[in-house]
Amino acid sequence: MISNEELDLCYDFGLKLAAEAGEIIEDAIQGVKNIETKAGDWDLVTQYDKKVEETVINSIAKKFPKHKFIGEETVSSTNSLPELTDEPTWIIDPIDGTTNFVHSFPFTCVSIALSVNKELEIGVVYNPVLKQLFTARKGSGAFLNGKPIKSSKVEQLEHSLLCLEASYATIESIRDIVLGRMEAFVSVAHGIRTMGSAALTLCYVAMGAAEAYHCDNLMPWDVAAGVLIIREAGGVVIDTSGGEFNVSLPKVIAAGNRNVAVELVKLIKKADAATSLKKQA
Repeated sequence: MISNEELDLCYDFGLKLAAEAGEIIEDAIQGVKNIETKAGDWDLVTQYDKKVEETVINSIAKKFPKHKFIGEETVSSTNSLPELTDEPTWIIDPIDGTTNFVHSFPFTCVSIALSVNKELEIGVVYNPVLKQLFTARKGSGAFLNGKPIKSSKVEQLEHSLLCLEASYATIESIRDIVLGRMEAFVSVAHGIRTMGSAALTLCYVAMGAAEAYHCDNLMPWDVAAGVLIIREAGGVVIDTSGGEFNVSLPKVIAAGNRNVAVELVKLIKKADAATSLKKQA
């Protein structure tokens, strides 16, 4: 168990970590980066991803030595995703939107979440370039730079701005599915956007700047903080199949309200069926 007092300490510490990480990102975004690839040419990592994660994890280990952590670069180096347990666990993406960061495109951030008893309790997403600090505590609402935010009440897809990650179409094995879903989104929505940062896109849904976001090719650190922020802003996050969302296996439909989420499930199923028929033809 963890007391409310300790959660207060964790929240304040999470803000401190985000600020420190933000300084590194802001100082480095215009500079030269040493770029490596991980899963493929589309999956980039820089020395700053590693530096930020090392800084954050070392600070957590000193402050809360009994806490666990799941960090993107740590998992990449071991090629093993730790199981999410009931123990207090920090879930960290040191630089979400690394490709944006590499190109000095300002949609990039640090994402820090805390899970206790497999429940998300704290979420912090900070874009130091645009000075956007999104925060949430379970049961206490969601905030942008200290001001409350609420998700969109628009319930019709045809009146919605929808977000997805088009870049995953570079992966040949899922290209047809990604492009089929994109075509379906384009056919019904006010417009679509692809921002290159799952954490920030989730936060933009939370603040009502977009009605929904969908992506199946993410990891826990991409979404943990943003999922809590959306929920605390009044939105919903479900699995792409329409079932309960699992942060350890994130297939994401995040929406300002349940009606949009349900309509997106239907739209995606229809798009996938059409893609399957094309392959069989």
